[in-house]
Amino acid sequence: MNPKVRIATTEDAEGILAIYNPCILHTAITYEEKPLASAQMRARMAEIMVGHPWLVCVDDRNEVLGYAYASLHGARAAYRWSVDVAIYTHPGHHRRGMGRTLYSVLLNILKLQGYVSAYAGISLPNPASVGLHEALGFKPAGVFPSAGFKLGEWRDVGWWYLPLAPRANAPAEPVSFNVIQGTEECKRLVRSVPTSVPH
Repeated sequence: MNPKVRIATTEDAEGILAIYNPCILHTAITYEEKPLASAQMRARMAEIMVGHPWLVCVDDRNEVLGYAYASLHGARAAYRWSVDVAIYTHPGHHRRGMGRTLYSVLLNILKLQGYVSAYAGISLPNPASVGLHEALGFKPAGVFPSAGFKLGEWRDVGWWYLPLAPRANAPAEPVSFNVIQGTEECKRLVRSVPTSVPH
């Protein structure tokens, strides 16, 4: 098996749901409670990928082993230089470097788009996710105590922050992902991944 990272398409929805729906049903790492149908995930991906990147790591059979994506941090206009990032990997591929690889490409694409700040919300406790984010340079930004109730328990949510670019007094507008996706620079960032992704 020779996993590779590529830009996701809505055709990956079923493979993504094979990872995500068990997280909904059996874990507190997402606060959704009902599994998603393929049509729902396709619509979600299509909406997100207008403005933000969504990546998958796939094996030789094109089966999804993990994925990472970014989304708008807040709906109001002044948030438009900030993004939330998220990553999910198949349980059989944890702690093998895939998450770091996916995130490295994702964060470099976000920098190319002109985003300034990335945030990650983590349901606590989750030492593996905290470790991954901090290894990539994210710093703790704060904790929302008892922010959600799932699987019979109140859950704290920690937030981690990573600067993507210097803060300018007159920042340039971020460029939508659908504008830069086909550019040579964006393709180069995806091609820069080693031919054999850790798995």
